[in-house]
Amino acid sequence: MNTIFEHKDTFKKEYVKKLSDLFQVELKDSTVYQRYSVLAHLLDESLKENFEKTNAYVKENNLKKTIYFSMEFLMGRLITNNLQNSGYYDVVKEAFKDLDLDLNEVEHAEEDAGLGNGGLGRLAACFLDSSASLGLPLYGNSLRYREGFFVQEIKNHKQVEHPDPWLKKEFIWEEKDEANAINIPLFGYVEHTQLINPVWIKAIPYNVKIVGDKNGVVTSLRLWATDASDLQKHVGEDYLRMVHGVDRQLYPDDSNEEGKTLRLLQSYVFSAAGVKQAIKEHKDLGRDPKDFHKFYTFQINDTHPTLVIPEMMRILMDEEKIGYDQAWSITTQTCAFTNHTILSEALEKWDIRIFRNLLPRIYEIVQEMNRRFRSILVTDGRFNKEQVYLMGLIGQNHVRMAHICIYGSFSVNGVAALHTDILKNEEMKDFFTLYPDKFNNKTNGITHRRWLIHTNKELTKILDDTIGSFWRDDLTKLELLDAYKNDSKTQNLIDQMKKTKKQALADQIFEKQGVKLDVNSIFDIQVKRLHEYKRQLMNILHIIYVYQKLKSDPVFKENYYPHSFIFGAKAAPSYYMAKQVIELIDTFADIVNNDESTNYLLKVVFVRNYNVTYAEYIMPAADLSEQISTATKEASGTGNMKFMMNGALTIGTMDGANVEIVREAGMDNNIIFGLSAPEVSEIYANNGYKPREIYEKDQRLKDVFHFVRSMHKNPAHFDYILNNLLNSDYFFVLKDFDSYVTAHEIANEYYKDRNGWLHKSIMNIAHSGFFTSDRTITNYNNDIWHLNKIDLKK
Repeated sequence: MNTIFEHKDTFKKEYVKKLSDLFQVELKDSTVYQRYSVLAHLLDESLKENFEKTNAYVKENNLKKTIYFSMEFLMGRLITNNLQNSGYYDVVKEAFKDLDLDLNEVEHAEEDAGLGNGGLGRLAACFLDSSASLGLPLYGNSLRYREGFFVQEIKNHKQVEHPDPWLKKEFIWEEKDEANAINIPLFGYVEHTQLINPVWIKAIPYNVKIVGDKNGVVTSLRLWATDASDLQKHVGEDYLRMVHGVDRQLYPDDSNEEGKTLRLLQSYVFSAAGVKQAIKEHKDLGRDPKDFHKFYTFQINDTHPTLVIPEMMRILMDEEKIGYDQAWSITTQTCAFTNHTILSEALEKWDIRIFRNLLPRIYEIVQEMNRRFRSILVTDGRFNKEQVYLMGLIGQNHVRMAHICIYGSFSVNGVAALHTDILKNEEMKDFFTLYPDKFNNKTNGITHRRWLIHTNKELTKILDDTIGSFWRDDLTKLELLDAYKNDSKTQNLIDQMKKTKKQALADQIFEKQGVKLDVNSIFDIQVKRLHEYKRQLMNILHIIYVYQKLKSDPVFKENYYPHSFIFGAKAAPSYYMAKQVIELIDTFADIVNNDESTNYLLKVVFVRNYNVTYAEYIMPAADLSEQISTATKEASGTGNMKFMMNGALTIGTMDGANVEIVREAGMDNNIIFGLSAPEVSEIYANNGYKPREIYEKDQRLKDVFHFVRSMHKNPAHFDYILNNLLNSDYFFVLKDFDSYVTAHEIANEYYKDRNGWLHKSIMNIAHSGFFTSDRTITNYNNDIWHLNKIDLKK
């Protein structure tokens, strides 16, 4: 253990000294941020020794590595994570108590890093934590965005986006590594495979330490910043704007050609830099480039890092002078692809003109890959002309990134059992026919260290006291709690835990938005990216229905258990429908929250700027977890797992990982409704869905639509939403509405039986162990990566 953290007295002395050295202030005069900064600096410095030991072990033992390429890593605050995993938390807590400092307050002074937005990035962060905790040499690779997605404000009920310049304050956990900067060529033209007159850009790595759980292992996330290259002769205004645009913002607006080019450029820069760095490292260790695949796996997380594949081919062929066939063999034994998308319209495609202009040599390589792939398909004989065209890496005027990934990888995995089945049998059916051995499933998981141990100390203590603390290292042991599902003492403890966590969330919401929630009400929560297939719209339409029924039906009102509906979501800035749904939710929230005849029974809150830190309050506080996507549309979900692990019941469709949640915890302990995946597929195939007919036959829907038109001084204000539902309703909101109403009636009744509800809650906790990302990562390693463990105790 680092000497500073060995004892609270040693730590206190160093802490006060560092505060004086860094800020020239005494403890009593210091700000909360200064206190955080000093703690973070001391902690980060203490991790250097183990970081170096880990690197030395990997190098000396010639260990194979996985490089995890992802556009996003939604890390959240690192201070708590690093204190807990390093084993220093208790020492610091005791020292702070002596110094009369609030550790919790200091932890909250850290800003969320703006390196991700949604589930994709949060999953990647969980994978880093689990890999380090399992002692696996896995390293993240992404861009160092100076601004996050955006800070969300709701003004006049509408989403307003503000820049998120999170790096304006020092990011204490990163370390610049200028010595390993890489020059990357762009634009130019190709002559005999050589790129002539390229524009050069420099990628500079910053390393963020990733701390394993009390095993001494410290790996890293490598983030690439961009700057002007010394190789670039002409450095004008346009060039500098491009260079500094690459790492400026996560997901810049791509509604015009300049924005599209920038997005493609971002994808290329972090992919190319990561590949180049790994090959350089491999050669520096005296290894043969032809053996590269024996020492590295590149895990491509969704299609953003697709260019890893042609870039690797470019380096092997053009720089290492390896022939195409051998370069292809090395590349396809190195690359593995995780698909996160079922929606075929969401699969990434790039305009040929933009692609060829920005990356002429890469495009030439993709053309050759496509020519060879088409030849394989034609020779195979099982595919007709249309199938050969549709499977191609290049279409009429676009490059198909997912197809490059499938062709160029040795492994293609989905992220939930249902998702993988849909990929194999529907969306990627022809590819599965061609490559049945490539496809496999790796159901997502979450790191229980953050989403249970860190964020729910109350539940952690209950588990420790009830079943023993060894579950922390083996989450399957949570099943021992099953024996206590009807134990009144355990039920009471779980009940109290929920009340405590609900109170903490209610306090946050009241402080930020002035809405007072009754902690005895059902906390019903839907937090996730705002997208039509996730059906936040169905949720709010149902709430409007409940409100109308409370106003008109005294018997219903008499029997209705108080309910607080909580939403959190960001809509992509150019996604008009999603922004309209936010406006609808927030407009209605004002109406219902201010209606004294019903607001003791029904409240609605749309939380502002939902992020990881907010999620740490939200996940443990939920009674009911809304997982209501149209069946077949959600690849997996991970919020559903966080809610389950903290004792919420899922109200949802049989979609994504909900299928496995129900398998683990039991159908009786969750509330399932709506069309099944086969039913949805059949309706799409027959193209016979007429939403207007459902509307005409259902007075409830007519009344809800009428109310929506009354919510704004312009009755047509929300007609874009209503007309979409009546004329297309692609995600079956109206089709599933009746079933959803019934599901909620069941949930409301269930909650009145406290013992019955707590039985279900305990069953969800007890059977959530499957959803730890430790299990997911173990599966990846056993089936795909085959990494040996780092054992610093040897």
